[in-house]
Formats: sequence, C-alpha cells, structure tokens
Amino acid sequence: MNATLERFLQYLRLERNLSPRTVDRYGRDLRQWVDYLTGGNGAPDLASVTAGDIRSWLISRSSHGDSPATLRVHLQAIRALYRYLLRQGEVGINPAAIVELAKLPKPLPTFVRAATVDAIIDADIDGDDFTQVRDRLMVMLLYETGIRLSELIGLQDAQVDTVKRELKVRGKRDKDRVVPFGPELATAVDHYRTLRVEQRPECGNLLVTSRGRPLYPSLVYHVVHDALAAAGGTGKLSPHVLRHTFASVMLNQGAELNSVKELLGHESLAATQVYTHVTLSELQHNYELAHPRALKKGGYYGN
Repeated sequence: MNATLERFLQYLRLERNLSPRTVDRYGRDLRQWVDYLTGGNGAPDLASVTAGDIRSWLISRSSHGDSPATLRVHLQAIRALYRYLLRQGEVGINPAAIVELAKLPKPLPTFVRAATVDAIIDADIDGDDFTQVRDRLMVMLLYETGIRLSELIGLQDAQVDTVKRELKVRGKRDKDRVVPFGPELATAVDHYRTLRVEQRPECGNLLVTSRGRPLYPSLVYHVVHDALAAAGGTGKLSPHVLRHTFASVMLNQGAELNSVKELLGHESLAATQVYTHVTLSELQHNYELAHPRALKKGGYYGN
C-alpha cells in the first residue's frame, strides 16, 4: 500500500498540481485509514474494501472527536484515491462513491444592526476633507445599494447618475444590473465629486485614492472595519457584512424577495432566501427581548 499511496500522492503533486498542504492532508488521512484497515500491519486489499469498511472508519473518527466537516475531508481523500485507482485499472469500483454523509448546516450571513451603520453615516466629519468624505461614501454605497466589494472598486464614474439616482453595476459573469438609491446618497456623491477634482483621477473610477488611483481591496476593508468597530460593531466587520445588512434590512422593511434578488445580482432565488433566515432569527431575538411571556423562566407550571 505504501507504494500505491506514494504513487497517488505524486500524481496529485505533479499531474493535478495540488498545493503541498492539500497533498499532505490527503497523505495523512489515507495513512490513518490504512492503519485502521490493517491494524498497522501490512497492506490492505483495496479491491476488496467495501462501503461498510469506510463507514466504520468514519464512525471511529467521529468517536475520536472529528467534526462533520473533518469527516467530509477524510471521505474526499478516499474518493480521490479510488478515482485514481479506477483510471489505472487497479480496482473495479469506487466504494467511497456510495458513502453519504449528512449535509453540513450552512452558516447564516453575518450582519450588523442598522443603528450601527446609521451612527457612521450620521457622525460629524470634516466636509472639506477628501478622505473623510470618501470613506463615509464607501460605507454608504455598500450599505445603501448592497453592491459587492469588487463592484464598488470597479464602479466607474459614468455609471453613477445622481439625477436619476441609480447606478449601473457590472457583477459576476459580466452581468449588468441597475440599482436605485435615495436622495441622501445622491447628495453625498455630488459633494464627493466636488472634492475629488483636486485628486485629478485619470482612471475613470468613482472612488479613488488620495493620489487619484483606483481603490484596492485592503484599503476598503480597513476603512469599513475601522468605521464599524468605532461605531460599536462586533464580530466579523467586513465590506461583505454591509451587503448582508442591506439584504436583511430590505426584507425586514417588507421588500419582496425577488426584488432583493435582483438588487443583489443573485443568479437564483435560493441564494437570496438565506436572508429570510436572518430576518426570522432577528424577529426571534426581538421577541425574546420584548415579549413578557418570553421573559418567563421555566414552563407554565413553574418547572
């Protein structure tokens, strides 16, 4: 088995061009699996291994504390090995292909409360300071339109119309969409443009650095993170969190799910539906904080 395993790992390195970290992980998992099959002695007959053998090992790893996500990684390594052996004609079936694991629960999107973002937008700043005005506009655009970080950085000046109060975004797979916005954001864009003249931008982007060059991801990340942290935000504080917050706020205020889908530029409604779980969890939280019956401890009989 050692020779077979090393040949497989070399295939991953040289032909599949997988990262050293991934190859090491596969090797560690597969050696552990082989030791389980053989009791640490000899090489197993890979052609006689059954799906039940693989399930038994995964159950063993679970009892040792491996998480569901880690178990999926273990199974992935075995499946990859058998796909390789099938192509080499060394086995007739892939027993790992019929082993199923429970689906992992998808984490809910992280968001911040609207009051946190409002505190940033409503804070007093120096209206003649280009950087302060631009940084607040970054937050406003992400929060009030739900655009992605990449879309914000690539947003061209000509794509933002403050008269019609709409911006044209080029999203994933070069798909264009139009996103409306309110008069407050239109005023903020117009004011920013009056200050931007001194930076003499030549790139055509709406938002630029103090030297007139396009923004870059780490700059936007640090601006958003620091602003949210200063306003009392906790946990993950990234530009994408403002996109999540936009979606949850829209749904909380009664926007139709399909409308939010179009504003976000999602390909399918399923990608947008996750935000309904966010709004439901928020409703549950508010209920537990406010409803007098929810505040009672124990059951009806005081248990």
